[in-house]
Amino acid sequence: MNLGLLLTAGSPQANLELAKRAESASMNSVWTVDFQSSNALVQAAAISAATDRIEIGTGIANTFTRSPIVLGSGILDIDAFSGGRFRPGLGTGLQRMNEEWYDVPFGKPVSRARELFALLRQLFECSGPGFSWHGDSWTIDMPAYLRQPGPRTDIPLLLAGVNRGMIRAAGEFAEGLVGHPVHSRRWHREVSLPLLREAEASAGRSEGVCSIYPHLIVSINDDVDIARINAKRQIGFSFSVEHYHSILDLHGMRDVGVACRKLLKTYDFAAMAEAIPDELVDEIAIACTPDESAERLAQWRDITPEPMLFPASVAVSSADQQQTIEHILTLAAE
Repeated sequence: MNLGLLLTAGSPQANLELAKRAESASMNSVWTVDFQSSNALVQAAAISAATDRIEIGTGIANTFTRSPIVLGSGILDIDAFSGGRFRPGLGTGLQRMNEEWYDVPFGKPVSRARELFALLRQLFECSGPGFSWHGDSWTIDMPAYLRQPGPRTDIPLLLAGVNRGMIRAAGEFAEGLVGHPVHSRRWHREVSLPLLREAEASAGRSEGVCSIYPHLIVSINDDVDIARINAKRQIGFSFSVEHYHSILDLHGMRDVGVACRKLLKTYDFAAMAEAIPDELVDEIAIACTPDESAERLAQWRDITPEPMLFPASVAVSSADQQQTIEHILTLAAE
């Protein structure tokens, strides 16, 4: 199993240094993140110039908050900087994020993502002169578009998805599904994988062309109780979003999500952790001592060729988070 590392070191410079350490530890990939205060494409570009071998991805970069040409040219630039090592993971985000945080339209996310992926692939193959696109969501006429060919025109595009509609969409037109930290192994086995295979077949694609790249919460500590509490804090925070409660429905645990959502009002992360059952932690995260980590990781082998290991960070001390990162790097080097 190849290992990827989601870069959550706290600052762009810290993420850059961590990416270089991940390359030295023989990790296969590192992944940058878009959120309110970080830009996944900018960080990926910096990492591509500072590394030589490791693959670089975004896990994830926002789609609708960037115009297609801005997004596409950014992807092409990073792929050129990296010599063809870039794997953009793209996500539509939630309606509230798009409309309230970024003041952009959301619309119908699956149909817009389908059109965007087709648009980007056409752009990747275009050297000019000119580029045009006339679709349902975007109309582009750029007669002066010119671009020198980059390392490749078939840059793989991964699509982030939580629920069934977007997972099915990934199987239809993406080269990978970026999973969410709330996804359990049971969810992937009973929902994600069957939906991906069905969608691939319906679209006339080869079986297995769309792999799952999960955000896999990791909390490794010499004290197992600390490891599990830190994982529960991360899981509890994620389940404060009602959109993700479909995963809990599969486990018959909708009440867990309701409790976490109520506790978000006071940011009571300790109480959120108490609301998360141990069995759910074992389904979602790797929360254990260092000597148990390889065995826990192997439980994901039938689901993914390459998990994005996500060090638990919500209400987690910097010392505990650093301990997890050090163990991840050791695990990769073994």
